[in-house]
Amino acid sequence: MRKDIHSDGTPVLCLACEARHKGICGVLEPHQLVELAKATTRRQVEAGTELLSEAGPVDYHANILSGVVKLTKSLPDGRQQIVGLQFAPDFLGRPFEANSNLTAEATTSVRLCAFPRNTLERIMGQAPELERRMLVQALKQLDDARDWMLTLGRKTAAEKVASLLLLICRNIDPCAQAKSIPVAFDLPLTRSDIADFLGLTIETVSRQITRLRTDGVIQIENNRSVTVERIDRLAARAGAN
Repeated sequence: MRKDIHSDGTPVLCLACEARHKGICGVLEPHQLVELAKATTRRQVEAGTELLSEAGPVDYHANILSGVVKLTKSLPDGRQQIVGLQFAPDFLGRPFEANSNLTAEATTSVRLCAFPRNTLERIMGQAPELERRMLVQALKQLDDARDWMLTLGRKTAAEKVASLLLLICRNIDPCAQAKSIPVAFDLPLTRSDIADFLGLTIETVSRQITRLRTDGVIQIENNRSVTVERIDRLAARAGAN
């Protein structure tokens, strides 16, 4: 038996992978994982690295293994808008599209499991469950976008800032609220990016973060390191369930 293949036929590389169990690869059979793994490369990129370029060719797709990626769209005059964030184990890219319709940029150090677009699309043709998983993910992204439209269109500045922090918390540790445990993270966005994402001024963002800290909802050090002791209190400030 080859040392890079487990006894059940699964590539060793995939056994402890977060995306293997929670991402798109979770529905693949061992022989399909082997085919994908043969073309897979692990990449570590630093903050600020462009992963996809709007209107640029898409040569590969990837599972995000760790870190945060921001998605932006541009107007013809160069103005940009952040339209979303992606976390592990999200899937980066859109199958069957030769060109990207947005720009994806690492906002933190990011680890990726990348594979050629053609390889994934070929396997999708052989695995209906993979197509279904991709559809479920696309529908979830649509639901998330609608929720964020509500946040941007109807929530107050205080609720918007709390909503963003809550979004990060729930993706950094999805089980933290149920377990009532603290969540600590470094803000993956600058104050300027947060203002852009929320449609607020930088001054308003800073004021609302200070208010959350003063009220004991969050702790923050060095302007980046955030600790949320109780997510339910943050959720209440965000006007969320």
